[in-house]
Amino acid sequence: MEYNGWFIAIVLGLFLMWKLDLFATLLNLKALSSEIPATFEEFIDENAYEQSQEYTRSRATFGIGEGIFSLILLFVFWWLGGFGWLDVQVRAFGYGPLITGLIFVAALILANQVISIPFDLYSTFVIEEKFGFNRTTLATWIMDQAKGLLLGAFFGLPLLAALIWIFQSVPMAWLWGWLLVTVFSLALTYVAPTWIMPLFNKFQPLKDGQLKTEIHLMAEKCEFPLQEVFVMDGSKRSSKSNAFFTGFGKTKRIALFDTLIDNHTVPELVGVLAHEIGHYKCRHIVKSIVTGVLTTGAMFFLLGVMMENRALFDAFGVKETSVYVSLILFGILMSPISDLLSIGGSVMSRKHEFEADAYAAEVTGNPVAMADALRKLSKDNLSNLTPHPFYVFVNYSHPPVSERVRALGVE
Repeated sequence: MEYNGWFIAIVLGLFLMWKLDLFATLLNLKALSSEIPATFEEFIDENAYEQSQEYTRSRATFGIGEGIFSLILLFVFWWLGGFGWLDVQVRAFGYGPLITGLIFVAALILANQVISIPFDLYSTFVIEEKFGFNRTTLATWIMDQAKGLLLGAFFGLPLLAALIWIFQSVPMAWLWGWLLVTVFSLALTYVAPTWIMPLFNKFQPLKDGQLKTEIHLMAEKCEFPLQEVFVMDGSKRSSKSNAFFTGFGKTKRIALFDTLIDNHTVPELVGVLAHEIGHYKCRHIVKSIVTGVLTTGAMFFLLGVMMENRALFDAFGVKETSVYVSLILFGILMSPISDLLSIGGSVMSRKHEFEADAYAAEVTGNPVAMADALRKLSKDNLSNLTPHPFYVFVNYSHPPVSERVRALGVE
């Protein structure tokens, strides 16, 4: 391993991004207030408020510990020559570069999955259990892990094989790799609602009744081509509530967690659906896709420039250059930059949430119902009601609920 410029830049980048996240987390913990914010006084009692603060502390402490462990593990594996050692081991099998590359990357991913198991188990069966959220059984958790692993292999290995072949054989490989990943991502978004998501949850059409009638009336008012609203059995794994919009064309799907329906009034649920429709009408989904495609293109261009960079291989102690090792090293190199880009993406996402809220308030004519839904969600999910602005800037894809309620003109 050579302590060259790439080594120093990557170590500093990883360490500084970890410090940034730690600093934001500590500020967030310091910002916890003993007084219930005025906008939530009618929605949460002192006991529930104390629970939300304790939940924030528990998640933050757990996150800090997991972050420290992951960073130390990466540095130890790196400094002990783990990447070079693994490359030597997989080359000894005598396969060609394509199969060797698949084994190399799969070994690293599998090792990472195994290492993450204790953290995932603790998060689910200790922290979430303690605060009454967990409804996952060990059997369900094991099945989720197995399904995720099989799906990753089914989709990921062919994609990885294609990328290795492209960068080994095709001129302007970064451009073709970018096009491949873009097409693959769009196709996955199209098939996920119909084929992948039902592997993990049941989606049942919303039953006839006042809620369904009001939702379809709202969709007609918004000129939104709503075919069906689905209820997802989120309670199978957690008591937390949510709603989401996904898919394209005929696979567009608006899904409500069953826990959301149980805890909210019809006007509140119509407001939530109007918010999701607002993302569609404001073209937020298209904007996010375009931004993602352009970002991916920039990443692939840099990957093409850095492919089989001898100095980068020296920094990681890998003797022979290869496309498959380049993919892993480039991913580590770009990790701090990706974290910074995600902050920019979160800024855009928070802006979109405000716009979708405003759309929902306008089309329903009932901003109070939308605000009440947000406040109930915060209470039921034990959200932090007083997050520090810097922590919000770094980590929040949605604005704090107090800001969203204020933007709706409701206090």
